[in-house]
Amino acid sequence: MAYDSTFAALADPTRRALFEALTRKPAAVGVLADAFPVSRPAVSQHLKVLTDAGLVTMRKEGRSNIYAVRREGLSEIRAYLDQLWGDVLREFSDEIERRHL
Repeated sequence: MAYDSTFAALADPTRRALFEALTRKPAAVGVLADAFPVSRPAVSQHLKVLTDAGLVTMRKEGRSNIYAVRREGLSEIRAYLDQLWGDVLREFSDEIERRHL
């Protein structure tokens, strides 16, 4: 996964709010557009960025496009952040040991 595109996608407040809405339940573009102060085409553009970043998926349901959070995308982000956190804790532990020797 390209973390640059993931974090860039979530850096925009509107996209982040759309992503957070989709963590609660899948939704169609129209439903999302009704809940946000942006146009339907703008919501579609934001969803494309989230999809391209691997954070959401889209499925056809009749004439609607239903968007949902891609669980693997969340797992990949979490694993990345957990790895960074593990590195920070190791460095902290090493520094404590150095100071107490």
